[in-house]
Amino acid sequence: MIEHPKHIIAVSAYITNEKDEALLVKTHWRLDTWEAPGGQVEIGEPLDKAVVREILEETGIVIRPLGITGVYYNTTRHILSVVFKAIYISGSLKLQPEEIKEAQFIQLTEENIDQYITRPHMKSRTLDAMRSVNFVPYESWEVEPYNLLGRMEY
Repeated sequence: MIEHPKHIIAVSAYITNEKDEALLVKTHWRLDTWEAPGGQVEIGEPLDKAVVREILEETGIVIRPLGITGVYYNTTRHILSVVFKAIYISGSLKLQPEEIKEAQFIQLTEENIDQYITRPHMKSRTLDAMRSVNFVPYESWEVEPYNLLGRMEY
């Protein structure tokens, strides 16, 4: 019998509002860092629909995805993460309390990112999204300890 690989597919979004502030969240299980909101893709769910659904469920915010800014693989937990760049459309912050501890729009820059995002793999994803124009980078990571295994840019 052939064993099929089992991976989790996750989506997140670097979301900016009309003031060019980024929406960041703190989850209950990663209180040491802010991060882009997102979550797991359901079986058969398109990635762009999944990111819109996850952001709405977690934060109460409606977004419009603009494109994929990166694809990343966590070899320790077998998670394939697809990051989108998106814009805020409507809604006010209404947090899903069992997942999200805190959320806010922050004037995030390359100069102040270390004050908010403390995990190196989340920082690289956010920087890729901030800098993105028309490219889709791919990274793979080992976690615990953090070790960048590879990075491809187009």
